[in-house]
Amino acid sequence: MIDLQRRVAIIGAGVGGLSQAIALKTKLGFHDFTIYEKGSEVGGVWRANTYPGCSSDVQIHWYSLSSDLYPYWNKSHGLQPEIQAYWIDLSKKYNLYPHIAFNTKVLSAEWDDATQQYIIVAEDVLSGKRISSVAHVVISAVGNLEAPRIPYEIPGVGKFQGVSFHSAQWPGSIDLQNKRVAVIGNASSGAQFVPSVSEDPSVEVVNFIRTPTWFNSRPHIPYSDTEKWIFANIPLAMRLHRAWIMFWFDFPSLVRLSDKTLKKRREAMTKYILDKAPSRYHDRMIPDHPPGCKRTVANNGFLDVLHRPNLTLNFDGIDNIAENGIITKTGEMLPFDVIVYATGFIGKQDRYPMHVRGSNEATIQGYYDAHGGPTAYLGTSVPDIPNFYLLAGPNTVTPTSSLFVEEVQIGYILQLIEPVLSGSVSSFTVKASPTDAYNAKVQGRLSRSVFVQCYSWARTNGTGKVFNVFPWAVTLWWWWLRKPNWDHYVTVGAEKWVWAKRRKAVKNSLKCVAVLTLLWPYISGSAQTTWGARLSVAYDYLSKFSLRL
Repeated sequence: MIDLQRRVAIIGAGVGGLSQAIALKTKLGFHDFTIYEKGSEVGGVWRANTYPGCSSDVQIHWYSLSSDLYPYWNKSHGLQPEIQAYWIDLSKKYNLYPHIAFNTKVLSAEWDDATQQYIIVAEDVLSGKRISSVAHVVISAVGNLEAPRIPYEIPGVGKFQGVSFHSAQWPGSIDLQNKRVAVIGNASSGAQFVPSVSEDPSVEVVNFIRTPTWFNSRPHIPYSDTEKWIFANIPLAMRLHRAWIMFWFDFPSLVRLSDKTLKKRREAMTKYILDKAPSRYHDRMIPDHPPGCKRTVANNGFLDVLHRPNLTLNFDGIDNIAENGIITKTGEMLPFDVIVYATGFIGKQDRYPMHVRGSNEATIQGYYDAHGGPTAYLGTSVPDIPNFYLLAGPNTVTPTSSLFVEEVQIGYILQLIEPVLSGSVSSFTVKASPTDAYNAKVQGRLSRSVFVQCYSWARTNGTGKVFNVFPWAVTLWWWWLRKPNWDHYVTVGAEKWVWAKRRKAVKNSLKCVAVLTLLWPYISGSAQTTWGARLSVAYDYLSKFSLRL
């Protein structure tokens, strides 16, 4: 039975935080939690990113909550409005809104060893007022890419007198008709909105590209009414569809590709780009780094629209930004009315987004710094930080659905926090030695991978430790997190819980012995007694231990 005096704080109302809250209610029957959300609505990345063409990179049936599959998605890849609507609907279905503190940013969480709880300081982003609260468990669901990155290293970023914004802060009222628009960056976001923005021939678009990227085909295939009916009415149809998508994404991680195969893949991806792009860009469009070193961009029209007369790619590099435009490194001045920064997000290699202090004055940022970048046990727990868990933490990114990865983490976290919420345990803290051993294994694998063959935001300072990628199949991720290794955690106030676990283990063992004793005459072929006699013997045997089958 859950002790309602215990409290849980969830930081972030994105898909991870909402999924964690739903699991608390449905799996544990626990309701005393607060979700702190700095925005004004749920959805996280799907609330923030409203640029034209924003969509999921993986198939939407694989990017849906496993407990709430939705049969009526319009296409194979969901667009931002319908994904956001899906999460709003789930928040209403599970009555999460009363638990959410909107426009509230968590500034710090500090552990009190005496009371075995966190003191949380948050700020109302509208009024600046600070509030304090306590929680016995804190779950960080701030996501991998929490803060938009503006390239302030380019001189003159603040001088531009026109309209400028990051793609993750797209103004809903912006009218680009008859405007000259500069797009800086061509990774995932840029490749999604450039086709939409350049669709209007009155909009002159120049896309500045510093580093070419690899593309693969990812068409958005509409679902027919028949397919939707099948998903809605035939049992297991959606489950099997999801399973096939998972296999399709995860299979390459299960097989070690030969150098010959990798070479052929690179040649095929090169041909794909050259077949799609105009010939005038051929000598600039192929990356120097191998495929997979950086995120491969899903092509859903970007390469095709490069033939539009109102769209130009510029590879000259940006020297500085002037009041009325951009000066390239060749000295050319290009005038613009609007600059859109499609320059990604600030990775957690710079600074964890809030101050978190645990036992022995340890902090998450301090632990990251001491280990050359973001580091955690199974991407979830940090030594000396009790009862604090990370969703989408270090080295949790896979080629498959990030939501599935977080659902696996949530199942793991529930097992750790249930004894705390029931009052059986005060706290769990992961040990340093298993954390070091796990990360040595991760980094050892990564050191032999493609991920160290280029400069990347997913590495500390661009060239150091790879802190973002889980280098194995997601099925292994599920296997490792299916249940905690309790020996890897230090417990406080766990005497009753430890004895209960031991009693349960003994009880289960005795049940197995009893069943084997009952069946042994048949297994050994010496079944001489009647069923009634055997059941009587078994009942007498079990009664000695006050057990029931």
